[in-house]
Amino acid sequence: MAACSQSVTDSKKEVEESAVQSELVAQTPPMGWNSYNSWGAAVTEKEVRANAEYMAKHMKDKGWEYIVVDYCWSYPHPPGSIQSNPPQFRLKKDNAPVPWLAMDEYGRLLPDSRKFPSSVGGKGFKPLADYIHSLGLKFGIHVMRGIPRQAVWADSPIKGTDVTAGQIADTTSTCPWLNQMYGVDMTKMGAQAYHNSLIDLYSEWGVDFIKVDDIDLKEGYPYRKDEAEAFREAIDQGDRPMVLSLSLNMKYMNRDHVQKQGDMWRISKDFWDEWRLLRDQFDLTAKWSSMSGPNSWPDADMLQLGRISRRGPKEEERDSRFTKDEQITHMSLWSIARSPLMMGGDMPMNSDFVLALLTNEEVIKVNQKGNNPKEVYNDGQLVIWKSEAADGGINLACFNISDEDQKYKIDLVGLGLVGEYSVRDLWKRQDSGTVSSQLVVQLNQHGSALYLLQ
Repeated sequence: MAACSQSVTDSKKEVEESAVQSELVAQTPPMGWNSYNSWGAAVTEKEVRANAEYMAKHMKDKGWEYIVVDYCWSYPHPPGSIQSNPPQFRLKKDNAPVPWLAMDEYGRLLPDSRKFPSSVGGKGFKPLADYIHSLGLKFGIHVMRGIPRQAVWADSPIKGTDVTAGQIADTTSTCPWLNQMYGVDMTKMGAQAYHNSLIDLYSEWGVDFIKVDDIDLKEGYPYRKDEAEAFREAIDQGDRPMVLSLSLNMKYMNRDHVQKQGDMWRISKDFWDEWRLLRDQFDLTAKWSSMSGPNSWPDADMLQLGRISRRGPKEEERDSRFTKDEQITHMSLWSIARSPLMMGGDMPMNSDFVLALLTNEEVIKVNQKGNNPKEVYNDGQLVIWKSEAADGGINLACFNISDEDQKYKIDLVGLGLVGEYSVRDLWKRQDSGTVSSQLVVQLNQHGSALYLLQ
């Protein structure tokens, strides 16, 4: 009886510890790097390692920690290929899909060994994850919802069941921009077991972050709620804490369900280095800001800073087309709104200016520790956000979204800020005197300022 009692106690302790780990997985907005904006579908292990090494050397001490390999890591790109959204084709004789993606016997995709040499021999991403962990960082991957079409063609078994891929696939549920997967019919026996087997494999690899794509897309496109739930359940049954990031362009009408499933979720379509897209993010972040909190982060997409599109996925290789003022505005909005900070540029090519944007501790503190962020004023030219500062006082962000340089006299009392405040300019890292009822701000077109008022 004593041995049985001890076993129950140990089991309960393990469950409690697992719950605590899960609860702590994204207490603040995740900060990291994602390969997509630089390398599209064709990133290689060498490039991932280079960005991890840069982060460990220059950014880790400021809170940056995730290194995320984005999509199509199982696709066998020819050397030098820059094809994004790479398709599979069908052979006429037997309908076999080609090129054949790296996949195990249970229909689970594996890294392509030419792009990721350390994965050879079925090792998967474990050697790369081990290396990134050795740098004091965390490792993440992108996955598409569903099951590989080639697994359905091969009638691959689902691990731990008597079910095969063809029995759980919904061949009518497809992604319009990448043709490698079928959706999973979650009413079918074995459907959850398949998702559990994925998470079990990723746990063996040492994955800390999963971005699940094609959960949503646009108006008229069905929100794949059942598959979002399947990933949530699979992670919760697993033995390794993982951040669950849902993508893309989640509909606001589904906000309560999205919040229960994901630790972060995309609130827009793909964001790039165009002012009109940055301006659009003001409305989106304002609409979603009330959802911000531990394990609940509306994601305004990656930071379009530094050298991007080095091998696809959009237009020519370039430095971000945002002006310096727009880059500061970009970083200020993501910070005050508490969006996850996921760098998109190839970091070893960062300029001193970009590195300074990414490593300003006072600005990062606004993102990581500010409470109750919200837009408090917007007249179509001047936008003002505020949040509660971690050590008392108010974080105040002022944005000139007009196309002209402007001088603003901001009525602090009208914003609910009564009394005298000392002003700290967080980008300049200097004190700027005191104010009581009015704050005068000179802003270039598309420029911004970020203050701490105490």
